[in-house]
Amino acid sequence: MQEIRQRLASRHEAGKLQDKTCFQESHLPDQPQFLVIAVLGENRPGILHGLARVVRDSGCNLEESRMTLLGNDFAMLLLASGNWNSIARLETGVARFADTLQLQYNCHRTESRVPRGDLIPYVVDVACLDQPGIVYSLADFFRARDIHIAELTTRTYAAAHTGAPMFALTMAISVPASMHIGMLREEFTDFCDHLNLDAVLEPLKT
Repeated sequence: MQEIRQRLASRHEAGKLQDKTCFQESHLPDQPQFLVIAVLGENRPGILHGLARVVRDSGCNLEESRMTLLGNDFAMLLLASGNWNSIARLETGVARFADTLQLQYNCHRTESRVPRGDLIPYVVDVACLDQPGIVYSLADFFRARDIHIAELTTRTYAAAHTGAPMFALTMAISVPASMHIGMLREEFTDFCDHLNLDAVLEPLKT
């Protein structure tokens, strides 16, 4: 019994040492680091130029970005990569830039996204008369089937000839490879018919 306890204690200590080693390796200065930056504020010329300059001057690389105007406000999401020192400089630079222009911002350390072979990317396009609850209904449909929503873009506009208020949506989803696509299409078609949505569900073209 004593021998078993000694072996378990040895394994526990070895596990603690391995965890410590992994933690140290993940925080090495030269290991790639990733930073998510969210910026929001009153729209004015030069915001994008200023943010891009901060990223460049810090020695980081811009991996992904999203920018849009919401009302009279500028909103942007960035994913930057670099070594530990570069990311630290970027955090400082973003804070200084945002304070200068009175922008709201948030910086968050993250990790590289690992591709998953058990998920198939699909795209959903929807167009319909504008009405409350469309996004909620679509999100609820996919949530009930454990389908992850990766990206979402929506907009409203006036119909060309009638001027009727219209709604358009584009959504990137990740469908489990084990799911029966034919059945999903059929259920989605019935769902859209019930809500009077013109919609398309198709594989993402790369």
